[in-house]
Amino acid sequence: MLTVTLGSTGITVPKNAFGALPIQRVSEDYAAMLLRKAYDHGIRYFDTAHGYTDSEKKIGIALSDVRSEIYIATKTGSTTVDGFWADLKLSLERMKTDYIDVYQFHNPGFCPKPGDGTGLYEAMLEAKEKGLIRHIGITNHRLNVAMEAIESGLYETLQFPFCYLATEKDIELVNACKARNMGFIAMKGLSGGLLTQSDMCYAWMAQFDNVLPIWGVQRESELDEFLSYNDDPPMMTDEMRARIEEDRKALSGNFCRACGYCMPCTVGIEINTCARMSQLIRRSPSASHLSPESQAKMMKIEECVHCDVCKSRCPYGLDTPQLLIENLIDYKKILAGEVTI
Repeated sequence: MLTVTLGSTGITVPKNAFGALPIQRVSEDYAAMLLRKAYDHGIRYFDTAHGYTDSEKKIGIALSDVRSEIYIATKTGSTTVDGFWADLKLSLERMKTDYIDVYQFHNPGFCPKPGDGTGLYEAMLEAKEKGLIRHIGITNHRLNVAMEAIESGLYETLQFPFCYLATEKDIELVNACKARNMGFIAMKGLSGGLLTQSDMCYAWMAQFDNVLPIWGVQRESELDEFLSYNDDPPMMTDEMRARIEEDRKALSGNFCRACGYCMPCTVGIEINTCARMSQLIRRSPSASHLSPESQAKMMKIEECVHCDVCKSRCPYGLDTPQLLIENLIDYKKILAGEVTI
């Protein structure tokens, strides 16, 4: 079993963590089964967020009796001090615990610092002094904010998208965290579903000894796949390297990572699915993507009013309306049989 230590926190866990965002989409009983099975088979780090509807509540139901044996990370998206304390209080109540191991600012558009006028970092410090949280972290999708957080020396962990489609600048973040003894937590390890070979994703991240991958889990079959890597961690092979290079060439550049920060759309377009349909339909079973429901979602693009709200929200600087149009054109050609997949 491979393990990783999250920098100065001293938290050492199997290099395999449970991302609890998807369990908000399943029943309490099913979520509890997934969480408990993950714990029973060695998972010790569980990541959630105040904003993930009932995800925290489900963690409390499933794992409160083994609280001392696990690490829980959650997040606040609040931009006010009052909101910060309200979020923290509710998170503690939901998860039936009196402390959070890693409490993170959830994708802020800036790097909270002491004296910046928001009072947010001061609230983090106060919460830590009171023993309500043990370590201060930040999550982000913006390279500049992430690097500022690293260089500030104020944070113990950074959570950032990281997979084998990573750019050199993404890898610089990982190395900068290691140099400063700061934990690096990798989200979007499958790039929002574009990457389908989890063994290749795991093997690539295994090359970075300071990276803790978090896998979003919604189905037992997915969990079983990730759990198998505790006892038999995939290692990089020449065949994997070749396939990874093919994927990097095919998916480099402007593609939607499905982070969802563009949502909601003012006219109801499911942007974080539709803007990457061309890749999804070629990289996973196409039947569901060609269903009447999916066709209706794609045709919704024709109602775009080009308000550019989604474009302004994209942390990757993508021209989202243009991506939507390109994906719709490609989709119509597939439906008409003009393009084979």
